[in-house]
Amino acid sequence: MSATARRTVHRPALIVLVVVLALAALLLGWWQWERFSSASGTAQNLGYALQWPLFAGFALYAYFRFVRLEQESGGAGEPGGATGVPAEADAPAGPEGTVDVAASRAKTGLFAGRRSAPAYAPREIPAGFLPERPHAAQDDDPVLAEYNSYLARLNADDGATGRPAGRARETERSAG
Repeated sequence: MSATARRTVHRPALIVLVVVLALAALLLGWWQWERFSSASGTAQNLGYALQWPLFAGFALYAYFRFVRLEQESGGAGEPGGATGVPAEADAPAGPEGTVDVAASRAKTGLFAGRRSAPAYAPREIPAGFLPERPHAAQDDDPVLAEYNSYLARLNADDGATGRPAGRARETERSAG
C-alpha cells in the first residue's frame, strides 16, 4: 500500500462512529427546532436547537484532529507510518551497527515522533514568584501554654496507668 493510499484509509469503524454521531446531533437539533416552532416551544428549545449542531461540528473536528495527530506521529503502528520509510530506518543502532528492533517497535503509535525528554535543562522558579508557605503562628499566650502542659500531663498519666489515651473514663454514679 502506498503512502498516499495509507493516508486516505482511517479506521472505517471510527468514520462510521463520527458520521453516526454527527447525524444524530443534527437530527436532535432539527427536532428541537421543530419543538421551538410549535405552539408550546420555549427559548430553551431554541437554545438546544442551536447547541446540537455545535456537537456535530465538534465530532467532525475531533476526528480530523485525531487524523492530523496520527499523520504527524507517523501512522499508528504501521511500518513506515505515513512517510513510507521502514520503521527500522529510524531505529536506534545497536552494537556493531545492527538495528535494535525492540527499541524501534517501542516508538510506534500516536506518540512515536515525540521526544521522551525535553532538549533543555529544567529552569528554577524565580524567587518571589510563588506565594510564601504559611507558617504556624507562634503564640506566647501563657494561659494557652499552661493548658497545653495540663493536657500533656493528663496524656502522660493515662499512659502510665495502662489505660488507652483518649478513651473516656467510666465512672459510676449513684442515685442518691
